[in-house]
This record gives sequence, structure tokens and C-alpha cells, in this order.
Amino acid sequence: MSAIKKLLKPEVEMRFFTVLVFFPLLLILIPQSAFAVNISVSVDRNPVSIDDSFQIIFTAAESPDDDPDFSPLEQDFSILSQSNSSSSSWINGKSSKTIKWTLNVMAKQAGDLVIPPVNFGKDVSQPSAVLVTEGSPDKAVNTDEDLFLEVEAIPENPYIQSQVFYTLRLYTKVDISQARLNEPELADAVIEKLGDDSNYNTQVNGVNYSVTERKYAIFPQKSGKLTIKPLVLTAEVLTSGRPSFNGFFNSQMTRTKRVESKAITLDVKPVPASFNGKHWLPAEQLVLTQEWSGDIKQMKAGEPLTRTLTLVAKGTTVGQLPELNTTNTNDQLKAYPDQPVLHEQKKSDGLLAFREEKIALIPSKAGSYTLPAIEIPWFNTKSQRMEIARIPETTLTVLAGAGTQPVSAPAATSLSPQKIQTGPVIQNPQQTNIWLWVSVFLAAGWLMTVIIFLTKRRIAKPVIENDDSEINLKACIQNLKNACAKNDAVAAKDALLEWGRQKFNVSNLGAVSAFCDARLRDEILLLNHALYGKEVGQWQGKKLFQAFTENKAREKTAAPEDKSLEPLYRL
Repeated sequence: MSAIKKLLKPEVEMRFFTVLVFFPLLLILIPQSAFAVNISVSVDRNPVSIDDSFQIIFTAAESPDDDPDFSPLEQDFSILSQSNSSSSSWINGKSSKTIKWTLNVMAKQAGDLVIPPVNFGKDVSQPSAVLVTEGSPDKAVNTDEDLFLEVEAIPENPYIQSQVFYTLRLYTKVDISQARLNEPELADAVIEKLGDDSNYNTQVNGVNYSVTERKYAIFPQKSGKLTIKPLVLTAEVLTSGRPSFNGFFNSQMTRTKRVESKAITLDVKPVPASFNGKHWLPAEQLVLTQEWSGDIKQMKAGEPLTRTLTLVAKGTTVGQLPELNTTNTNDQLKAYPDQPVLHEQKKSDGLLAFREEKIALIPSKAGSYTLPAIEIPWFNTKSQRMEIARIPETTLTVLAGAGTQPVSAPAATSLSPQKIQTGPVIQNPQQTNIWLWVSVFLAAGWLMTVIIFLTKRRIAKPVIENDDSEINLKACIQNLKNACAKNDAVAAKDALLEWGRQKFNVSNLGAVSAFCDARLRDEILLLNHALYGKEVGQWQGKKLFQAFTENKAREKTAAPEDKSLEPLYRL
């Protein structure tokens, strides 16, 4: 320390010792939450019956300060068993870790219970709520059965095409093997299995059972009375009996058991008269959003900007989601829609449908463009009333891009060759005649030279070697020509997609059109509209192939000459 004092000036020495004294104090004053590990809490089912066991799961992204102390849970819950597990993953160059503690518990009382915070040393988990309902002593008529099936459908009087939760529970108090269970059957309905099976323990009239629960989402496609057929379970039940002789290869004795659930009849209601939307869309939740790839207040003329429309609906199928992009554009604002992205998520609390549409907008002139509002009417199955998801009208502000002129620019400043006004050129007739004879003389001499050269030299036919990619491109062009001649829109689309894959390594019409000139892009847009538009008319392929041929000719004209050097070493 004395050596340090000699090196420091008095004022610097004072600052040094101030920091040295107060630095540990600053560490103490820093909130411990800044270094705390986040521990989340979840349950496998909510609500849960007081007679049923369920799981409480504690999850952390890194190791907490110490082992957990679960004693605060024992005030409202009986801990039947507990386990912990950890997993690690490496995604996109980043590592992640997950640590889980799973407790199998039963509630001691019914009501809105709170899972209290649990201490993991200095780290603390978040509190969570769970609803515990009263038990149902009349679940089963006869609890002497070794196993039985219970089914329920909620609601039993749904609207057409709305979601019905169909739940199956298998109660067992014996060990079974080789169980076979059929799937729910309902004519004129779409049936989807939701999530994975869950397992828990419960009591029925004082008898302990193990329960396996499975959920389905059913979407009836017509109104009226519809009956879900009974489910049939066939299983081998292990018995306690033993054969009369002993041996190493003896197996346990079994008996075959067959049980059947009850049938459930749904009373499906038609579309309510209060719904006046164009497309019937029942759902529990629905969210409509839009995103832009750039600033819509500073667009450039001739440059594309992508609009992404997303519709997410809970409690419906993806086939029921309507088209989102219905904007009609003109020559001043071109639209090039991509293929919509559709997918579903089968979660334990219902089906989640997702639709995404990307539209490339290219303004040709500077100015202001207004896109109309987008409205999606839908029927809320929870509130039993019609609602409208809406994106308000959007105004685009387009600035003049490089090489373009604003809309208000006078025609005299246009760079178009057809519009350039030039004055008359006065030529001297005598000077013109002299140059005419000189040109004729030079042309005659050139023609004679060519004739002599051709008569004295044998012309060897060049050997043209086509690689596989060139052959494939020619085949695609020939297929496109044949499809356009037959006005076959589907075949033309397939040929264009194959051409795009071979030439540009893209796989949709929107991406292919981005590599083409304006006229061919317009024809591809018309083809896309003829294939996927609402009003599908007779498509004519003559203009498409003509634009394709012109685009190909422009590519050859604009292709720069290859001036690259030969390699130093040839292999």
C-alpha cells in the first residue's frame, strides 16, 4: 500500500482511497434482483379437481443459488412425489439451458389457491394461481370396475364450424398392457387431437385410480343433431394369479378386458341471423396485424416495400381464415402478392390457426397513396356476439426515386426519347451527295472482301456443348411456351417456378417476378390472380409468353461482356 501512495499525487490518492472504501458499499446497495435467477411456475392442468393429483413445474434458465425448499407448499398441497431434470441445447451459435423441478401434488382444499414463492437459496420463484374445484362423487356408477372410460363434450350445443372440446379419461386401478382404443368418430366434422396425454391420480368414491386424459377439438360442419360414437377400449389386464409350475420363462397371466364409453349427441346451431359478415368465422380469440419492411412515409418511386398481414385465431381451423389482401391497385401502385403461409398449432387449450400474407408494393410515381382499411368480421364464441378485427386505412408517402420525375414535373423535362423536342437540322445537299458516294464505295469493297473470303475458306460447323443447367432451362422455356399456347394457367405456373428455381434459385411467383422487367412482372401478377383470385376467369397465355420472350431478349442485350482473365493454372 505504501508503494501505491508514493506513486499517487495527494488529490489522486484521496480519490483512490474514496473509491476503495465505498466500492464494497456500492456492491451491497446494488439490488439483488439484478443478479437473481428467474424461476417460473406452471401447472399441467388448470382448473383441477380436489380429488385429482396434478403437477407443479418450476423452470429456470440457469442454476439457482441453492436447492429448493418446498415446505411452503405443504400448507395447501400434499406433495406426493418430486423429481428434477435439466437439458441443454445449441441453436444458431447460442447455448441455452433449462432446469425443471416437477412436483406431483394434491390440493388439501377447494377454491382459488396460490402456489407460494419457493426459495432456491437467495433466488425465489414467482407465485402462481390454480383453481381447485369440488370433487364429483358420481363420476362412476360402479367403482368396482378395474377400469372404465369417461367422456365429455363442451359445449354440447355449439355453433356450426365452432370448436368443441371432447375429453376422454381412462380410469384404471390395475396394471394393463397392449391397450387398443379407437378414435372419436363423427360424420360431417373435422377432428384434431390436442397436445399430449396427461396422467394423474384421483379418488372416485374413496377408491384410488390412475387417470390418463386425452383431448380432441371437434369442428362440426353442419347444423342439427350429430352423435359422437362411443369409444371402445380393449386391453390386457395383469392378474395376480400365478401358474402351477415355476420356471425362468414364466410370464404374468393376463385377461382381456373390453370397456365402452357413452355416446354424446351435439345439438349444432346454424349461423346466427345477427352475423352479417361475408365469411362465417367463429373463434375464441382473433388478432389481425400488419408490418412493413421499411418507412411508409419515405418510400421511393420504383422501389418495392413489403407489407406483411398476419391473422391469428384461437379455436378455429386454418381453412376457415379468409383472404387478407383485397386491395385493388393500378398502374401507379403495383402489388405483387406472395403465396400465403398457413399453419396450425395443436395446443392443449385448443387449436391455433395462423395465416400470413406478404405483398410487395411498387409505386411508379411520387405522391400519396391510400390503402383502404381491412376488416375481418368474426363471431366470438365466448361472448356470443359478432366482432370486427380491423386495420385502419394506411397512407403511403412516395418520394421521387433516382432517375424518376415527380408527378408534377412538366413533360418538357422528361427524358423519354419519344418526348424530346428537337429543332429541324439543315444539311448541305452537296455535302450529303459526296458522303453518299463514299458510303456506296466502301460498302461495295466490303461486300467483295466477304465473297472472296467465303469462297476460299471452308467453314467448319461449330460444336455447341450444352451443360445440364442450359438443357433444363431450355426445357422449362419450352414447357412455358406449350402451356401459354394451351392457355393452361397451372402448367404455366409450374414452368415459371421451375425456371425460377433453375435460374434464380427461388421457389415462388413473387420472388421470380422480382428478377423480371415491369411488363413480365405484370403478366406474372395476372397469372397469380387467375390462379388464386376470387373471380377466376379464362386466362390467356399469349401475352405472358410474349413478355417472357421480350424479357429474355433484354437480358441478352444488357448482359456485359465477360472480360475476366484466364486462370493461371488449368486443372
